[in-house]
Amino acid sequence: MSEQEVSQFLTHLARDANVAASTQNQALSALLFLYKEVLKQEIGWLDRVERAKKPPKLPVVLSPGEVRRIFAQMKGVEKLMASLLYGSGLRLMECVRLRVKDVDFAYAQIMVRDAKGGKDRVTMLPVDLVEPLGRHLVKVRTQHEQDLEDGLGTVHLSFALARKFPKAEREWAWQYVFPSSRLSVDPRTGKTQRHHIAEGMLQVALKKAVRASGIAKAATCHSLRHSFATHLLENGYDIRTVQELLGHKDVSTTMIYTHVLNKPGLGVRSPLDHA
Repeated sequence: MSEQEVSQFLTHLARDANVAASTQNQALSALLFLYKEVLKQEIGWLDRVERAKKPPKLPVVLSPGEVRRIFAQMKGVEKLMASLLYGSGLRLMECVRLRVKDVDFAYAQIMVRDAKGGKDRVTMLPVDLVEPLGRHLVKVRTQHEQDLEDGLGTVHLSFALARKFPKAEREWAWQYVFPSSRLSVDPRTGKTQRHHIAEGMLQVALKKAVRASGIAKAATCHSLRHSFATHLLENGYDIRTVQELLGHKDVSTTMIYTHVLNKPGLGVRSPLDHA
């Protein structure tokens, strides 16, 4: 195949809506391998070929009633964590990595550290979660104090933090809000300590709750964050405020949540609704 023929083939493939983006890029990679490794030819011109991009997917959003039905099927720590995903707009890993010091009960807010993109942000702590979260932390603190008595009680810190604050690893403020029920050996340091809870526990619990609630949606933990954003917009909050709470760099990312709205200025009303 000539350069022109290969270029035309790849461009046509990249624009074909019936071919998945991954398949298109796999074809390009195969041609790159053929020319570079088999034919031993310079193929710098292939860099100009249009690469396929995955089309954006609309988020799965639950209604407030559906959220209540799912939560009615949950209990304990899993329900508390799911409530934070929905009530505070946290990502799954932001929730499991939450430290005690980053929960401010006085101002009813949560500081999310080193989130996606390496950014910090502040989001709300739902008032309805203050009491159950407080009770949960009482139990966690009792467990931490027992670990200290047993000569343990350390928690993983980054190398820079461990060097700057050598005693912080045993301090209550730096412990995980949702620690594991089991002690484990940190392969990075060789220390026996208590890591955060495994994120898979919440994923499995939520999947079971969705199934038990009878909701026919492919809802995941991230759907609770999607629902948080959508419901704030439905309640009239400014999209820039929602953007800051979610930690989105660009407001265009937050705009995707307006697709389910049916309010003047935020959505389009169906012509059937005018009848």
